[in-house]
Formats: sequence, structure tokens, C-alpha cells
Amino acid sequence: MWISSSEFEKLVGEALDGLPARFAEAVENVSVTIEDEPSAEDLEAVGLDPRQDTLFGLYQGVALPERGLGYTSLPDRIVVYRLPVLEACDSREQIVEEVRVTVRHELGHYFGLDEDELPP
Repeated sequence: MWISSSEFEKLVGEALDGLPARFAEAVENVSVTIEDEPSAEDLEAVGLDPRQDTLFGLYQGVALPERGLGYTSLPDRIVVYRLPVLEACDSREQIVEEVRVTVRHELGHYFGLDEDELPP
């Protein structure tokens, strides 16, 4: 399935707009970006094998529960990888759902949830 970069960007925006209000209001200083694919370094940083694994999104930053008083830093970053999502999906509906799930998953890391604590 294929959609344009601008349409994919719109879907990411819609996923952010669709967050429950209590979570959306709690998100501060986070940049959400879109890249075509993760680098080998990004995959290795999360323990994935670049030759066989894929990644739909990545959170880079310090999770809220780990921040001390007076914490200041550059914005945290969430990256959604467009090509792996498109390659994994057979329909526009699947793409919409995967983008929504990926954005929520990465925001879960921002809120301090580990992989085993995140909903599927």
C-alpha cells in the first residue's frame, strides 16, 4: 500500500489530535517527526538486528518519571518511520491504525512505560 509523504504526515497529525485530552495536555516539549526509515544505529539502539528487524517508531528522550527537579533539555523526540509502516500494511485503514498505535506506543515511552507495560 502506498500513500504520499504529505498524506502520511496528515495521519500522524490526526493520531496526535485523537489522543485523550488528559494525555494530550500532559505532553510538553516533544517533537514528533517523520522519517522514511530507521538507521542501523536506531535499530541497534533498541536491540533490533538491522538485517532482519523493522521499527515503526522511536522515542528519544528522558521519560517523565525519570526527570528530576529543574530538568531542562532539548525537546524529546518521537520519530514515526513511514516506509516500514507502508510496507507492513495492505490498506489505508491498516496504515491509519498502525500510525495511531505507533504514536500512542511512543508516547507511552515518554510517560515512562516499558515495552512490557505498553498495550499491544
